[in-house]
Amino acid sequence: MTENHTLAAESLSLGYGARTIVDDLDLTVPPGRITVIVGANASGKSTLLRALARLLRPSAGRVLLDGAPIHSMQAKAVARTLGLLPQSPIAPEGITVTDLVGRGRHPHQGLFTRWSPEDDAIVAAALEATEIAELADRPVDELSGGQRQRVWIAMALAQQTEVLLLDEPTTFLDLNHQVEVLDLLTELNRSSGTTIVIVLHELNLAARYADHLIALHEGGVHAAGTPHEVITEDTVRRVFGLDSRVIDDPVSGMTLVLPIGRHHVRGDAG
Repeated sequence: MTENHTLAAESLSLGYGARTIVDDLDLTVPPGRITVIVGANASGKSTLLRALARLLRPSAGRVLLDGAPIHSMQAKAVARTLGLLPQSPIAPEGITVTDLVGRGRHPHQGLFTRWSPEDDAIVAAALEATEIAELADRPVDELSGGQRQRVWIAMALAQQTEVLLLDEPTTFLDLNHQVEVLDLLTELNRSSGTTIVIVLHELNLAARYADHLIALHEGGVHAAGTPHEVITEDTVRRVFGLDSRVIDDPVSGMTLVLPIGRHHVRGDAG
């Protein structure tokens, strides 16, 4: 099992230039659990994740990793503890799948540390876990969008950090592969205790896979807690501007959101 690291934000404000995206936000990521961040477009989900990963400096407040301000820590030390899969990453032209996944091992390489058989084994295990071993020698830029996304996830797994942040990891994947990726992340969490934070658009998948759910609205935390606590008809209306019915998912027992369209109310002849 991995060490349980703590990740939190205190009075956090984030933005780009004069534009504020996140304002005076407080949150704590439960260690060893799966946290999913949801919210409407432009609610600050990806901006928040970048700040948690030390890629965006706050305009106010701070991000704390194990109680220390993350922006005061050395980048390589952070990278050995915390990994990030950003949204729409770009691979170097011509790089092969194995070489890209192998870059996940860079934070573990020191000045006098060479590539080892252990590194080879970790990369191979990441390729197998994401079911792309047969693509190992293929150039990444020749793959489909879904295959490329699996390569990036494999690189994140190869980094072997105790905290893993993923921004829309199911982008470009069909529903079957979305479920497979989220199952894979769940297995990683359950087997190793890795703390996982995921930004997702799909509310029902978020409800099914999250231990802890954070709903962002207008740059702040509207609600946080278990899916049952957070996903209510009122929250869906306020956060997403959507009328819905929230019921128990007959498969998982978690909450299930049924959107109400203008033409899909029972008895509507139109």
